Amino acid sequence: MTSSVLILAGQRAGVTDPLCEAAGVSHKAEIPIAGVPMLERVVTALRAAKMPEPFFVSGYPKSALSNVPSGAGPADSVALALNHIDQYPCLVTTCDHALLTADMVEIFIEGAQAAGTDICVGMATESVIQAEYPETKRTYLRFSDQAVSGCNLFYIANEDGLKAIEFWKSVQHLRKNPFKLARKVGVAIGVKYAAGRLSLDDAFAYAADRIGITAAPVLLPYAEAAIDVDKPSDLELVEEILEMRSA
Repeated sequence: MTSSVLILAGQRAGVTDPLCEAAGVSHKAEIPIAGVPMLERVVTALRAAKMPEPFFVSGYPKSALSNVPSGAGPADSVALALNHIDQYPCLVTTCDHALLTADMVEIFIEGAQAAGTDICVGMATESVIQAEYPETKRTYLRFSDQAVSGCNLFYIANEDGLKAIEFWKSVQHLRKNPFKLARKVGVAIGVKYAAGRLSLDDAFAYAADRIGITAAPVLLPYAEAAIDVDKPSDLELVEEILEMRSA
């Protein structure tokens, strides 16, 4: 299992989130999803998975959970929070993961523990996502063997895992540009990625070796694991999915 859970709930300073504006709330964590605040839905899923409490939350000072320092971006917030929490392994997720379920959490942690690496990243393949929700638009990293999208689930096994977070701080602005991201890791790997000759496992192995850690992806069989609430169309889709679940 894990020793701690961190929920990222921050937002860009000085930038008005259209979802917050439409909902009439000050923080994304408060946006109602089918009548329930997003953060509450995440907490409910974590409790159902019997994750250790108290849960820590970064970037939402109004929370009744244990508040920890928040930084300028997601990676900076994780680094600051984990230096404060100092309990490993730590599961990291986000407040806008409104479709999170106990099954997703449990399968992700099982996969991460089986990998035995310093850090694991939850992902879903394009084939899994498109089979269920062909209308949703996700950002995919396209490797030679499969295309994947992030699931906002991270398993940081120990302090060495923080090295990956420090690296991510320097490249997080490139997350929507896979080629530039690959080149940041190394010119050779950037060329290999652009040529369609880089596999998912090789990408993780190469990046981890450069950082000086071990890392692995954990592929989740749930399309919903890759659907967070970033824009109005996401909100509409998530509420439709929740309606189907309740039915």
